[in-house]
Order: sequence, then structure tokens, then C-alpha cells
Amino acid sequence: MPDTTHTYSMDELVSLCKRRGFIYPASEIYGGINGFWDYGPLGTTLKNNLRDRWWRDMVKRPPLGPDGNEISIVGLDSSIIQNPRVWEASGHVGSFSDPMQTCRQCKKLFRADQVWEMVKDSDWLQSLAEACTRPSVDNAVKFNSDQAMNWARKRGRKLAPGLALVRNPEVTISWLVEELEDKWEEYLDIISLIQHLATEQKAKTGLITPCPNCGGDLTEPREFNLMFESSTGAIKSDDSKVYLRPETAQGIFLNFGNVVDTMRVKVPFGIAQVGKAFRNEVTPRNFIFRSREFEQMELEWFCHEDEAEQWFEFWCDVRSKWWQTIGLTSENILMRKHDSDELAHYAKDGCGTFDIEYRFPFTFPGFGELEGVAHRGNYDLTRHQEFSKKKLSYFDQAKNERYIPHVIEPSAGLSRGTLALLCEAYTPDPERASKVYMAFHPSIAPIQA
Repeated sequence: MPDTTHTYSMDELVSLCKRRGFIYPASEIYGGINGFWDYGPLGTTLKNNLRDRWWRDMVKRPPLGPDGNEISIVGLDSSIIQNPRVWEASGHVGSFSDPMQTCRQCKKLFRADQVWEMVKDSDWLQSLAEACTRPSVDNAVKFNSDQAMNWARKRGRKLAPGLALVRNPEVTISWLVEELEDKWEEYLDIISLIQHLATEQKAKTGLITPCPNCGGDLTEPREFNLMFESSTGAIKSDDSKVYLRPETAQGIFLNFGNVVDTMRVKVPFGIAQVGKAFRNEVTPRNFIFRSREFEQMELEWFCHEDEAEQWFEFWCDVRSKWWQTIGLTSENILMRKHDSDELAHYAKDGCGTFDIEYRFPFTFPGFGELEGVAHRGNYDLTRHQEFSKKKLSYFDQAKNERYIPHVIEPSAGLSRGTLALLCEAYTPDPERASKVYMAFHPSIAPIQA
């Protein structure tokens, strides 16, 4: 049985993927390029098997609907580069951004919502905590200023040169003693203590978040657009600016009218697409989980507003069960509803989004997103109709009714799905010479008999 306790590290999995021909760093002989990966012979086959299985179960042999009848889904392959007004209409130009912070010392960029998790995982924080603190009888954390000073002058210079404690240890320790008064030697939360250590003496009115890389001071968060820009034609100018698509969904919405006119489909029906998308992630991490070039398997399901909630529940159930049919164990799969502050700009009030999450080694014992099922409402078709001045409504002859359909979107990451399959298959075995083997589900295994 595949190991579900994740007693191995991501470094071990990454090493195996390269050693066995699954995934290599892109441009490796030139030092690589962060956020990009090449799939080797076995990795290509595994990813293609996953893609083909999804296409078979969604398009060639779609599931039975709530009424027991087979539903209608057709395929599409849209262009990676579209008219730039597409991304204005979709809201990506105005809202597709992350709050970013820059380190004033090492100049590295970080996503503001990920900084503290990265700090907690940093080598310098672990080293400082081990060197300067120890649990007491009452479980408080005892902090030793002499040990902190010693760490700052030795290991700190290498691990966290930007940390205020390292740059100016005497002033920082003196300020810390004054700031915390008689309570400074006992701190229940080591992170809060480190946050104090990361501040300059001038920052008594507000704590500064330390840099995960060097411990330096970070700037205030500011918006950073995630779309890759390019240009078309011979002259590069604002008029020739285009974008690499950040998602495959918009190509489907643009072709909704074409598909209705040419394929004799009737609402409710779906349009499926598999393809590459690009996001200029500032901090790509966790192997192929968060990369700058990735592949998606997306379905846009068009339905009447009155039936949207029923179809939303249908696709949540279908998609969560599907991953288990290809080998992901139920204890590693979780369905989670988005909180209100997580919803995308297109999410429909009252329904929102459910994530199908997988327990990856780097999230253990928690989970990370594998696929999202979103009720997008009729936001996208309405916006494209408004910006293009072309009708994107649907006329139901049986009901003599014209309306803009609502959309339920099951959007799965092909790259993340491949990573989940690799994690699930990774099976430590001390009895083997290699100490590990890969136990894939037979239907998606890269080598089959």
C-alpha cells in the first residue's frame, strides 16, 4: 500500500524524480531557471496518462447527470495569446495581482500572505531558536540574551545577515530589554520574540516582518501583477502589448457563441480544455506545485441560474470521487469551502468555491489545493458581452427564454495532479536496495504491461 504518513521529505521525492527520469530542472546545464521544469520520459508518460484519463472521463465518456442521463461535453483548444482586451474584460488586468513585500537588505520579493509561513520554515529562525531558547518547567520559552549575542556574531552572520540582531546586536538587545521590561526573558511564542528581534530601535510603534531569506526588514505590501507580458509585431509598444494567458478558462468563454452555433449543443452542456497557463509567481516553490508555467484541465459547465446550485453540488461530488479512482486515497483527499476573504472576483454569492485538496508532504498534516470547483455565476459571459459588444446569451426554444447562462467550473491542475500521483506512489521500503519504490494505480502508471 502507498505510504500515507509522508515520512519522507520533498527533497527525497525531487531527487527520485530526477534520478528516475520523471522531472528535471529546466535549462539545468545553464544553472536552471526558477519556476520552470522539464518532464522526462517517465514524467511525460505519467502526465499524459493523467490528461488522457481526465479527457476520457469528462469528454469521451462523460458522467451521468443527476437525472441518470449522460451529460454533453465538447472539447476546445484555444490560443495561449488572445486580444489584450480579453484580460481587461475578465478582470485580470485590474485585479490579478498579489500583495508583495521586498526585503530592504537582500532585495528579494515575497508574497505578503506567505511571509510568516516561510519565516517559520527558515533555517535562520530554527538556528536562532535552538541557540537562544529552551523550554522551562512551566513550558514558557526562556530567552538568553548572552546566547543571542553569541549567535548574532557567529552563525547569524551567515544565516541571517539582514536581521537587526545581527546587524546591530548591542542596540537590538538593549531595545528588547527596554521594550519588554521585566517580561522579556519569558515568551510563549518564539515567533513573536523573533519579530521583536527583527525590528530596529526606531520601530517601537510597529513591528517589522523579517525577511525569510536574510532576516532583514520588509517593505509594506504592494500589488504585483502576475501576468507575463509580451508583444506582437515588429515594434514593441503599448499598442503591441499582449499577455500569456494566466488561465485557460477565458478561451472557452470567448468561444461560447461559436460552439452553440456550430455544434447543436443545448444548455446545460460543458466545454472542456487542457492547456498551458502562465503566472509570474514571485516565489515559486514546492517543486511543480507552484511554478510559473503549468497545465490545467478545465471544464466550464453552462446551465440556467435556477439549476446552478444543483450542478455545483453534482460537480463537487463527481470530481472529488474521480481522484480516488486513479489512486489517491480518501484519507489524503479533503473538500474545503473557501472562506469569504478567499473568493475570486467572479465567485457567485451564496455558492462560492470548493477546493479539492491533497495532503502533500510539504503541507502535512494539512492539505494543499489540487482542484477547485467554482460557481462563477454569469460574470464572464456578461463581461465579454459588455466589452466586445457581441451577444453571448442563449435562447432556449423550448421555454422561449433568452438568458446568459451561469457557469460551474471544475478546474484541476494537471501539473499538481501529476505531483499528487508521484507523492501517493512514493513508497519507502527499507528491504529494497533503493529503499523506495513507486506504486502507481495501474490505469495511470507510466510503465504498463
